[in-house]
Amino acid sequence: MRIIISPAKQMRVDTDSFACKELPVFMDRTEVLMHWIQSLSYEEQKNLWVCNDKIARQNAERFAHMDLRKNLTPALLAYDGIQYTYMAPAVFEDGQYDYVQEHLRILSGFYGVVKPMDGVVPYRLEMQAKAAVGGHKNLYDFWGDSLYREVIGDPKGLASRRSRTVINLASKEYSKCIERYLQPDDRYITCIFGELEGDKVVQKGVYAKMARGEMVRYLAGIHADSPEQMKNFNWSGYHYDDDRSSDQEYVFIRTTIPGKGSLSL
Repeated sequence: MRIIISPAKQMRVDTDSFACKELPVFMDRTEVLMHWIQSLSYEEQKNLWVCNDKIARQNAERFAHMDLRKNLTPALLAYDGIQYTYMAPAVFEDGQYDYVQEHLRILSGFYGVVKPMDGVVPYRLEMQAKAAVGGHKNLYDFWGDSLYREVIGDPKGLASRRSRTVINLASKEYSKCIERYLQPDDRYITCIFGELEGDKVVQKGVYAKMARGEMVRYLAGIHADSPEQMKNFNWSGYHYDDDRSSDQEYVFIRTTIPGKGSLSL
């Protein structure tokens, strides 16, 4: 069973807390992307990143002096977003790091697929960025089906088809890298964290990110090896809704807002 999540735009450096285990698997392609970005003018970089001057200058400086093999931070500690805050890897208990290293994969526009303890450097490159690299029309085309094959454990496309399970806790921007290549015998389950507005289930971005992080933490805490174990997840008012769920979607409905009491349903 594999769990996929998105990266975070904000990143930090922490070379002291834990040692990195290895480098990401697609370093050759990451180097291609790095050199391509370095070849752009500052204005082209800023347009690629779609950001303000402060963020653009910070990342232009990063790429100008980037060394992909020095001053590395384990990926799970490097990404600094809401999902990672609620996952709280810095305070994982014994065994949780081993669990996520085996089961969790971070999808990245720059690195492709990253294991939690892979060593990474701060960068900015969203999967949906308008990056026409090496004759490819965008990053989805650049990466092709390599992310799918790596996530399911068949990076060379040589293994015979078998039942494979992927738990999707990523945003659509990143999950589509996997979804477009799914095979009929793959088991792919997307988790929806929402609240009811009339008869519709509506996801609120911030709360959904919180819940995704908590779900990773929950699965690592119980060393889950089956998707069905997710159905017992109960955090901050979210509970599994069997009536609204299917084999492809596990729907969790929130009946309370963190810190605000009950919702009126």
